[in-house]
Amino acid sequence: MDEPTELPHRLALRDDVVTLERARVADVPAVVALLRDDAIGAGREAPADAAGDEHLAPYREAFAAVDADPNQLLVVARDPDGEVVGTLQLTLLHGLSRGGATRLQVEAVRVASARRGSGLGRALLTWAVAFGRARGAVLAQLTTDLRREDARRFYEDLGWVHSHAGLKLDLR
Repeated sequence: MDEPTELPHRLALRDDVVTLERARVADVPAVVALLRDDAIGAGREAPADAAGDEHLAPYREAFAAVDADPNQLLVVARDPDGEVVGTLQLTLLHGLSRGGATRLQVEAVRVASARRGSGLGRALLTWAVAFGRARGAVLAQLTTDLRREDARRFYEDLGWVHSHAGLKLDLR
């Protein structure tokens, strides 16, 4: 824990301390549970009560690909009891635009519903921005579903600017 952007890293919150760590395959069920912990995710992610463990197989495959990619990092935040209470995924995107700049893509930011309002989301994103800067990123970007109005307000309160319109095309 030498540098503030290296893992593991302790984050002091108002009433607690969490430790940021690189996610492990054993964390996949907890990360999926966080992804399901809202109205949009509940309809999109694998059901938590699915019979057996096979519903997590695609998530474990995706985890293996993310974990093997040196430009990606899946982070979990653990409380003092070791429970996963937050997560985010970071990707360093190297490109030719902006003079060959590197961008930091922030995805799947989630904080356990019981921990929202604790300062964990703010601390996670502050750490993520420092992580990107330390690796040469000149721009951080994220997307949030337009239906997540509270999340959008949260990001804007942290200084993120709604500057572009994003488009998606479902390839399934």
